[in-house]
Amino acid sequence: MFRIIGKTSIDFISKRKYSFTVSGILLLIGIAAFIMIVLGRANFSIDFSGGAEITGVFEEPMTTEELRSALATEGLAKARIQTVHVGDTLAFLIKLKSGMIDVSEVAAEAQTERGDSLMVAELNTSEIIADKIMSILATEFPDNPFHRISSSITDPSIGRALKSSAGWMVLATILGILIYIWIRFDFRFGVAATFTTFHDVLLVLGILFLMGREVSILMVTALLTLAGYSLTDTVVVFDRIRENLKTFRRKGDFVSTVNLSINEVLSRTLVTSITTFSVVAILFIFGGEILRDFSLTLMLGIIVGTYSSVFMASPLIVVWENRSPKRFK
Repeated sequence: MFRIIGKTSIDFISKRKYSFTVSGILLLIGIAAFIMIVLGRANFSIDFSGGAEITGVFEEPMTTEELRSALATEGLAKARIQTVHVGDTLAFLIKLKSGMIDVSEVAAEAQTERGDSLMVAELNTSEIIADKIMSILATEFPDNPFHRISSSITDPSIGRALKSSAGWMVLATILGILIYIWIRFDFRFGVAATFTTFHDVLLVLGILFLMGREVSILMVTALLTLAGYSLTDTVVVFDRIRENLKTFRRKGDFVSTVNLSINEVLSRTLVTSITTFSVVAILFIFGGEILRDFSLTLMLGIIVGTYSSVFMASPLIVVWENRSPKRFK
């Protein structure tokens, strides 16, 4: 197997006080971010907060900055603008969170213009908001028409349901990890792996929260992917520890056996992490704005997952063993 580094004999376990301190601080940030998300004070995407989006193209070239400036003059400075490919055409995707446009007011304007007496509830909300955006763009760019390709709306109640589902998915994943490791290895291994997975997800969540990134379905997907990646990395180390414990059973050998196991898989861990990180980095650079938060979450997760498999998961096993010695099989 290709080795990125030679044979090492690093005493990782002796560094556990430093790693626990760093992780503890970052975990507090992650927990605070999680609480803010639960309280609804995070930067949610339309998936969770509700809102509308419209996709279209201009007849003449237009920059994102020009479009953003035009919407800002109409009180829509917080609208999110992305460029997307629709076939061979480069289009603009405009996202408006719930509350940015007063639907009742716009509907009343639409009724007045049409001269009918339809109730607001009978109107297509997606069409109302799309027409409002079209009207704004027609006013701001009279010589460069904007042609709508599609429009849709997400009701806030649907967003709340999605948030609840996302939370249950994460909890189910963590529980599955605990059961899997418990069956394959040992209960304390399962607890260590589960805590490490929580640690990784919360650390990445905290970093993204501090960066002001949008909490979206793609981010949740990336966090679930991260949980699986973290587990795989941890299992590799745990598997080597289990194999080496069969050889070194003498009392007092546990710490040295864990250190030996980490050093034996260190090169493999680094090769896997660097290779995966490189692929995701390419996705981050060339995948477009829509996939940027997804790939950023994965890149952070790879870094945190590699760190935790070495400096968190195994040291936790050592701490537990020191406090409650057990004859591992």
